[in-house]
Amino acid sequence: MSTFKRGGIWWYKFVFGGQVIRQSSKSKSKKVCVRAERGRHDQLERGFNSLGKNDRPLLFSVAAETWLKCKTPDLSPRSVTIERTNLKHLIPAFGGLLLCDITPDNIGAYKTARLGEKAANKTINLELGTIRAILRKYRMWGNIQPDVKMLRTRDDAGKALSQEEETALLKECRASRSRSLFVAVLMAIDTCMRYSEVRLLQWSQLDFANRRLHVGKSKTEHGDNRVIPISQRLLVVLEFWAGVFPQRKPSHFVFPFEKCGGKGRDKIFGFKGGVPYATDPTKPTGDWKEAWEYAKRRAGAALNPEAKTPQPLICRFHDLRHTGCTRMLEKGVPFSVVAVIMGWSASTAVRMAKRYGHIGHAARVEAIDKLASATLFDSAGAREWEQSSRSEKVSEWAQKWAQSKEDGPREIQ
Repeated sequence: MSTFKRGGIWWYKFVFGGQVIRQSSKSKSKKVCVRAERGRHDQLERGFNSLGKNDRPLLFSVAAETWLKCKTPDLSPRSVTIERTNLKHLIPAFGGLLLCDITPDNIGAYKTARLGEKAANKTINLELGTIRAILRKYRMWGNIQPDVKMLRTRDDAGKALSQEEETALLKECRASRSRSLFVAVLMAIDTCMRYSEVRLLQWSQLDFANRRLHVGKSKTEHGDNRVIPISQRLLVVLEFWAGVFPQRKPSHFVFPFEKCGGKGRDKIFGFKGGVPYATDPTKPTGDWKEAWEYAKRRAGAALNPEAKTPQPLICRFHDLRHTGCTRMLEKGVPFSVVAVIMGWSASTAVRMAKRYGHIGHAARVEAIDKLASATLFDSAGAREWEQSSRSEKVSEWAQKWAQSKEDGPREIQ
């Protein structure tokens, strides 16, 4: 054990359970530092003995790296990226703390700091979820769980495109220099697949004969390896798209990496300008970001041609998944079938359908009309009752009103 002074403040340092403990006493008194060192050492000994002989105190940074290495084989590449992004924010705040020193107050202060940095509630909750997972691995979450609350998040994010918006968007996607954009957007709507599922699709996953496709690795366990039927309009487009790649192999990507030439070149696959080159079917396309944003701007202008400054169509790529889900729910497809196509578990089907299903007013009106038509009390009977009782109700209210004027203000039943 040793003590040393740094910037006028006394620190202590010792090794416990193979871990170097170096902490500040936050005091200018050496005596206070020595007492703090003894107290800290005693605290660790008590904690160590209660946890078992094989356990040792770990820094959060060390525990986090160990946890991520263990989890990586079970996570998708996208999920690993998200967890590493979360840790970039968590390590500066918790990296120097031992796991046993993390308290609800520490976590509360972290939430406050992140909110001050304008981080979204959902983002902060994802980061707190990473802390929870790490502490659970080392059996230290249960003690602080009751005092840690997640931030409230919106459950109504996203939108479903109207038929007019969908038509305008698909038209502009067909005119895009990115020849794969139209196929990808149509697939996202007609299959409800996620962005990464579409982007990483391989030819071996398509079964043209039986009109179905097999989703590979997905974001969730229930989404892995699900089978989705191919709609008739998507089948026509995919068959044409397959003809663009006559040398394709089962392991090749449906949307390969390629670059696009400048404006004014010959038309390819009915698209305006731009000739693809440097195509590598063994690699997936990087993204459709620029082409997607341009198509939305053009679609917004087409939907409102009289606007002086047309606004782009407000739509995320993930909203195409919302759109497909909404279409199925409005057509009366059972929750259980929608859950299988979307890749949801049975326990979350209703909750997720509420989030993804942006049921329009017309569909609600149709549902209420069907409810009314299923009853014995039809509209004709309702009109007959209204006409027969109108005169009686009017006279009854008139008598009560006249009486109230004579007797003074009182409640009319």
